[in-house]
Amino acid sequence: MGKQTTEMLKGVLEGIVLALLATRSAYGVEITAWLREQGFEDIAEGTVYALLVRIEQRQLVDVEKVPSEKGPPRKVFTLNDQGREQLAEFWTTWGLLESRLDALRSTDITTKE
Repeated sequence: MGKQTTEMLKGVLEGIVLALLATRSAYGVEITAWLREQGFEDIAEGTVYALLVRIEQRQLVDVEKVPSEKGPPRKVFTLNDQGREQLAEFWTTWGLLESRLDALRSTDITTKE
């Protein structure tokens, strides 16, 4: 993954994770694995865990500690109502950006008048 792709991904990763959690509860390793399956192979677990800490602190998720066969209990994250509101805002913003970028792409910005 190139530097530009990595930087753009960082900007939308929260929305991507919230979208995943809107479909099911998951813990950090599951989220990282799902992201990699979706083509984000270079995503670091540390990046995902830092994001999970932030969305937990912002109370966008409910967290349940579930016993693990290996090591300490796992934190399972479930999107809550506040997180759903944040996700809806993300999709609205994404749609706005998408339409503006599409308009920009269809304009030949190299043409000088």
